Amino acid sequence: MDKEIFELQIGGKAFKIKLTDWAPQASGSCLVQYGDTEVIANATMSPKNVEGQDFFPLTVEYEEKFYAAGRIYGSRFLKRESRPTDEAILTSRMIDRAVRPLFPKDFKKEVQVITTCLSWDSENDPDISAMVAASFALAISPIPWNGPLAAIRIGKTNGSFVINPDYRQRAEGSMDLTLSAIEKDGKILINMIEMGGKEVTESEILEATAFAEPELKKIIDFQKKIIAKIGKEKMPFAPAVELDIEKDIHEFLGDKLEKAITHANPGEKNLGQADALQEPLSAFIKEKYPDQEKEKQVLPFFEKEIEKIIIRNILEKNQRPDGRTIEEIRPLSCEVGVLPRTHGSGVFCRGLTKILSILTLGGPTDQQILEGMEIVGKKRFLHHYNFPPFSTGETAPLRGPKRREIGHGHLAEKALLPVIPSADVFPYTIRIVSEALSSNGSTSMASVCAATVALMDAGVPIKEPVAGISIGLAKDEQSGKYKVLTDIQGPEDHFGDMDFKVAGTKNGVTAIQMDIKIDGIDGNIIQEALERAKDARLKILDIIKKEIPEPRKKLSMYAPKILSLQINPAKIGEVVGPKGSVINKMIQEFGVSIDIEDSGLVFIVGQDQESVDATANRIKSIVREVMVGETFEGIVRKIMDFGAFVDILPGQSGLVHISKFVPHQIKNVQEVVKEGDVIPVKVVSIDELGRINLSAIEAGFKPRKR
Repeated sequence: MDKEIFELQIGGKAFKIKLTDWAPQASGSCLVQYGDTEVIANATMSPKNVEGQDFFPLTVEYEEKFYAAGRIYGSRFLKRESRPTDEAILTSRMIDRAVRPLFPKDFKKEVQVITTCLSWDSENDPDISAMVAASFALAISPIPWNGPLAAIRIGKTNGSFVINPDYRQRAEGSMDLTLSAIEKDGKILINMIEMGGKEVTESEILEATAFAEPELKKIIDFQKKIIAKIGKEKMPFAPAVELDIEKDIHEFLGDKLEKAITHANPGEKNLGQADALQEPLSAFIKEKYPDQEKEKQVLPFFEKEIEKIIIRNILEKNQRPDGRTIEEIRPLSCEVGVLPRTHGSGVFCRGLTKILSILTLGGPTDQQILEGMEIVGKKRFLHHYNFPPFSTGETAPLRGPKRREIGHGHLAEKALLPVIPSADVFPYTIRIVSEALSSNGSTSMASVCAATVALMDAGVPIKEPVAGISIGLAKDEQSGKYKVLTDIQGPEDHFGDMDFKVAGTKNGVTAIQMDIKIDGIDGNIIQEALERAKDARLKILDIIKKEIPEPRKKLSMYAPKILSLQINPAKIGEVVGPKGSVINKMIQEFGVSIDIEDSGLVFIVGQDQESVDATANRIKSIVREVMVGETFEGIVRKIMDFGAFVDILPGQSGLVHISKFVPHQIKNVQEVVKEGDVIPVKVVSIDELGRINLSAIEAGFKPRKR
């Protein structure tokens, strides 16, 4: 098998693109290697044409294979990878957001891009390699696509930017920024951003973006040279709307559509009059072309025309669909403690967008166990997002969470994670569920706000409240004129050019996610979007703080009580007991759960404080180090010929020799004590094996007359 290898140095490591004949029937295929992490990408185009669609049927999949990490997946009964992990879904969505805007708007053939991690070195994340591999596979194929694009990750560790940091550097750093970009007219334009940060300032983000640009250009130029050598000619395609049909549509509508949009009643969801024109227009086209199904072209036309009018009104008249100014936020409000029995709850409203967040506290055993190709461990903070059909006034069958719900849930989780207290400070597992009750733009950022309210209502001692906002863009690609929009709602999200989500505290940014519908944006737009987002974020934080200024001082009476204590790891066996007898007895007696880590850290979880405290006292007595000279009131557990074993602490006993009960000689221990008696004893010695020797005489024992 022939193989061509092209190599580039990125971040001090070899970045390789390999051409093979491994997948000859795909439209475009390649392997990308960074370190010992290697990804294969295959892009395929369907030969079928589908008319009348108002969307582009693109599917992007990223696959994790456990063989890549040298591991066998699953339990004894299931060894085959099945549904993708959340991490794989998030990577798929990130690649999708980068490649999608570079397809021609009129192109409607089905395209599928599948990237698969074949080898993983536990140091280099496959997502960057997968994004570049997807770019190159599309670029060398006959599929119409305006690439290539470059992708890079920027971290910040010890005050310095790092190109493609490894997992350790990312964990230690203050910023984890992923960018993809294209080159147009000699300029690098950013077309996708994904970032998590520890309250990073806007200026740091701009510096990191500028730092990345030379590396992004290197990766683009690297691909262009190879594409010029082996790339295939792009397939021609017909426009979504034929010119003669477009002429008929314009004649029928005249200025009706523009009037319906421009003179719509103020307020959200106000395009009803425009939508009402679609049905009579379809009937008109169907009547004129009865045997040709030309009415299917009405929907693509409608989408395109509404977009033109909305963008033109914003740019020329400062007129947004709902009548707001470009910097105006919709009415804001929030409610705290809206549910009586949950551990924390809150509702956040921004116009028609309304989110209910519910928080539940649990113990360490409630942590999520993670088993992915890259991630194996436990997770104690979880945010889940649900988007039921009634939130948009529609009906649909209820299924499991879709990719969008997983993505939005993770984005809000990423935004909140930097302010969540450590397990040392707050040893609870925290799960928040955000329910979209009504949606009209950026429910993900509203979820950040509602979840913050729920955290504070629950008494979780977060470092700072977090808020989020979505910034939009209206841009004329020909003239370059644009306007940045604060707080985009449904039509501006659907027909606008950018969705720039920013979440953070008063001190800085904790998460960003940006996707666009145009080729890309420059640093000026990014800067303005960040400034607008900061202004809006501070206003939202003021609304939240007016409702609940700080986290509640006490947890809900319905929340479990948790106590943690550190014991000597060598004493774990004594707490557990033979076959778990000791720990199981405590669990049954006190009605608690007990979790012991290898380090000796013990977590006790119960519904009332008394049971938790009693369990802790029992454990402390089990692991207590007995000292020579101490006295105890012990229980005679077992009588032997040579003496008696006396329990002085739970799980700890010592021997009182027959000569140590009374000053005079006795023939039988039962002359002075019987099993079950409570007697005073003193520790007189502890031998090298840890055996405790006791004396009743030295403790002042006086036997009762029998």
